[in-house]
Amino acid sequence: MTYCVSLKVAAGMVFASDSRTNAGFDQISTFRKMVVYERPGDRFMVLLSSGNLSISQSVRELLQVERFAVDGSEPTTIWQAKSMFDAARILGHTVRRVNDQDGPALRAAGIDFSCTLIFGGQIRGEAMRLFLVYSTGNFIEATPETCYFQIGEAKYGKPVLDRMIVPTTPLADATKCALLSIDSTLKSNLSVGLPIDLVVYKVDSLCCDDSVCIDEANPYFAMIRGSWGERLREAFEGIENPRWDSAEAQHPLRVRSERYELLRKIQNPDEKLI
Repeated sequence: MTYCVSLKVAAGMVFASDSRTNAGFDQISTFRKMVVYERPGDRFMVLLSSGNLSISQSVRELLQVERFAVDGSEPTTIWQAKSMFDAARILGHTVRRVNDQDGPALRAAGIDFSCTLIFGGQIRGEAMRLFLVYSTGNFIEATPETCYFQIGEAKYGKPVLDRMIVPTTPLADATKCALLSIDSTLKSNLSVGLPIDLVVYKVDSLCCDDSVCIDEANPYFAMIRGSWGERLREAFEGIENPRWDSAEAQHPLRVRSERYELLRKIQNPDEKLI
């Protein structure tokens, strides 16, 4: 399985992905799910993938050379695309091409064409952009209201993102939040595992030196895994226990409401059972 997450804030972008593709008692496979396409000073793009591994590998290799005519112009590749939107359209075309090529054989074997992608970055002359690309090749773009995307086992790492990430979040905090989201997923799901690929991009830099592959020995990741668990326990213990009808309770649990009464059937103890 997979967990990948990308965040776009005003200060930059964060991309993170695990590397486990299969999990079982005697079968664990590791493949990288992140690839960076970079021409320093001109463009910086990152692709994260989930789904069928053979499909995603075909897509990311073809993407480097695939040509697509955007709006009737001359066919071009992501290396010549004038905008991230055009590059995302080329990616969608590449997904559809792989579907046309491999889809019939997969479906004949009873296998769904499964491939979901996160694609983001910046091309000189325009703002950073982030897209979620579906297996049909269509896509949506991140907005200030929804400034992050997840693919794969997304549910475990979503709460911390919902509570913490806004467009004005500092890049360092966004990086920390992405790692906490990964850690929450690792804690709850065996099918997601180390190592983790992490790339942090600063707005308008058009290149990136802040990248790392995180394994069990990484000191920062080990620190936040321990600290996050401790801080959650401290926060939990700092919340007062429920108190029902006490007059002294500032936040009583039981409040009277005509609308929300239990559906309750009480039998008279003297009533004879038939």
